[in-house]
Amino acid sequence: MRVVAVQAAPGGLSTGVHKLEEGFRGNEPLFSLLRAKRSGLLQGLLTLVSAVLLPAALTAVTCSAQDAHTSSKDLPLVWVLSTGGTISGRGASSTSLAEYKSGSLLGEDLVKGVPETQLYAKVKVEQIVNVSSADITIDNWITLANRVNRIFADDKKVAGIVITHGTNTLEETAYFLNLTVKDDRPIVLVGAMRPATAISADGPLNLLNAIRAAASSEARGKGVLIVMNDEINGARDATKTNTYRVETFRAPDLGYLGYVDADQVSFYRASTKRHTVNSEFDISQSKVLPNVEIVYSYVQPSAVVIQALVASGVKGIVFAGTGAGLISNSEKLALKPVLSAPPASRPVLVRSSRTGNGRVVAREEYDSMGMIPADTLNPQKARILLMLALTKTSDVKEITRMFAEY
Repeated sequence: MRVVAVQAAPGGLSTGVHKLEEGFRGNEPLFSLLRAKRSGLLQGLLTLVSAVLLPAALTAVTCSAQDAHTSSKDLPLVWVLSTGGTISGRGASSTSLAEYKSGSLLGEDLVKGVPETQLYAKVKVEQIVNVSSADITIDNWITLANRVNRIFADDKKVAGIVITHGTNTLEETAYFLNLTVKDDRPIVLVGAMRPATAISADGPLNLLNAIRAAASSEARGKGVLIVMNDEINGARDATKTNTYRVETFRAPDLGYLGYVDADQVSFYRASTKRHTVNSEFDISQSKVLPNVEIVYSYVQPSAVVIQALVASGVKGIVFAGTGAGLISNSEKLALKPVLSAPPASRPVLVRSSRTGNGRVVAREEYDSMGMIPADTLNPQKARILLMLALTKTSDVKEITRMFAEY
């Protein structure tokens, strides 16, 4: 940014005061008053120029220089795909922070509400759906993945893609795309914890920062990202940790990938797990995914849930086990008929943890039952990886490899 110094000319102000005096020469009382207050009047005018006119002039010149600078360079192209969520929500008043309707605004409205995006990127907007993220479907996931892949394939000039999304299931959509997008350019998911109509809404700045991250060459090759609250998280490791706080997304133990600050987009680490261009999963021809369900472990669980899922023909079951991915004796007993069935006709079983942090590792007892450890994947993300794995194979050994690599 080029700053231009502007200096007031006291001589010009003095001439103006002299002309004002001459205008009142016929009125002797006023003329004498002006002559007596000449120095004070001059000083007052100088103060006015310094306090009001000079800053305004500087702002105009600076903005003009900024505009010239922006228009002189070729801004990166960023797509914004909108799916709804709190970021597009409306409440009855500015203090309606819990009672509001998600998906009330379109993606175009969100982008228009943040004109500062024009300083960082040329933005194209497309509406995919407009719902609460509690109502996002697997069909929506497949549509999003195919659309992202098509945008990247059709235009090599696209710098990155931003997806506006509700926060409740944002991490799941992010991880699904992390495994199914076939390009190393940035895909950034962004949401908000307060609706667009709320006082101190967090959506506008989150959207601006997401676009900045998507336009950044530093974000390339990092996999799908989540940008909120000035923080950059990786899709694999981050999870929503709070119901209302704006700092809700955390990657327990492993931490943020970086920050989006006023000066730049900064990265400090990256995931070593396979993703995007290095992923083996292809859903371009898929209409549905294999059915995988989650069973939550707790004190004295009923066997009914496991029995019902097996009877329904489910292809996989992820256990949100206690502690380090453990299940109870009653759950093991409920699984006995499953384990006695031929491998091709029984669901694939995965052990995750309900704790929200730490690894689930192989253990002889569970390995003998054919149960696959989910490593650090939480139950909802383990479900996604298992669904995609089952599009390729039902072999436990091969799926175990996938869980170790992704």
